[in-house]
Amino acid sequence: MDTTTMLLELSRQTGTPGQEGDAVSYAQKLLDTYGETALTPLGSLICTVRPATPGGPHILLDAHIDQVGMVVTFIEEDGFLRVANCGGIDRRVLPASPVVIHGAKGKLCGVVASTPPHLSSGEGKTTPVDELCVDVGLRGEEAKKAVRPGDRVTLYSHARPLLGGQVSGSAMDDRAGCVAILKALEYLEGYRPECGLSVLLSTMEEVGGQGARTAAFALRPTLAIAVDVSFAHTPDAPRAKCGVLGDGPMVGVAPILSSRLSRKLGEIAESEDIPCQWEVMAGATSTNADSIAVAGEGVEAGLLSVPLKYMHTAIETVSLADVENTGKLIAAAIRWLGRKGA
Repeated sequence: MDTTTMLLELSRQTGTPGQEGDAVSYAQKLLDTYGETALTPLGSLICTVRPATPGGPHILLDAHIDQVGMVVTFIEEDGFLRVANCGGIDRRVLPASPVVIHGAKGKLCGVVASTPPHLSSGEGKTTPVDELCVDVGLRGEEAKKAVRPGDRVTLYSHARPLLGGQVSGSAMDDRAGCVAILKALEYLEGYRPECGLSVLLSTMEEVGGQGARTAAFALRPTLAIAVDVSFAHTPDAPRAKCGVLGDGPMVGVAPILSSRLSRKLGEIAESEDIPCQWEVMAGATSTNADSIAVAGEGVEAGLLSVPLKYMHTAIETVSLADVENTGKLIAAAIRWLGRKGA
């Protein structure tokens, strides 16, 4: 499957934290080609590409498969829904946004209520999520029959290609990372590393990384590469804190990450003529790399990030070239790290 189709189709699957089933089922069909797949108790998807030998080296590739959303907390007597964050959705874009409610009885379309400017004070204050309400067009009892507290809500978005080799949608964080790993497996076709190799598409990263932490504890890798997204520069963002869309994967450097592995990823990118850029963090990375690094007795962890514009909105945008180059760097790293003694 070509990169565009894979990314668009995977990003169209629903997968809010704790309810990633649709996205996981779709990804499982793609991973079945590369090894035996299984689900963890928290719903994360594991693919054993090459079994690890007891006490031997074992590489883990991780990307989270959940997306930000909201959860219904209460249904007002007039039928309006109260919601709360389910992941760090950008509350600035919510008023007047179309949404989808994912209930046990199916999907409902709704809109986030917005106060007309004629009736507002004009102060421009951003409304907290738990003070917003969602209108599904139903009155009290009808709404209570169609929607239940705990139902998930996502921003309405249709993933689509843009000009310039870019793709936009509401779940590129982190379906772009998932696709980068799938592309790496494609680039590695026919290669047999001299170590264990597992893929983890983990759940609940957006609410704390529990899926990766528990799966890494069970898998006990000796080395891991987490693949996520990070900020791509736009004119309204600070350049020093952002990468550049189209300039390749961002190699993470942080106290929690392995300095050896970060340096090696940069060297491999240079030797393979794969464009890359550096992302330096003074503390935690706020990715699954943090959880995996402290699993069990500790794991030597690295981080690669796909540059992404408009994070946690309905228009998250990535470059297909960056996704593919991230996959190429992962594949090249496996070829180097998969050798005995590496």
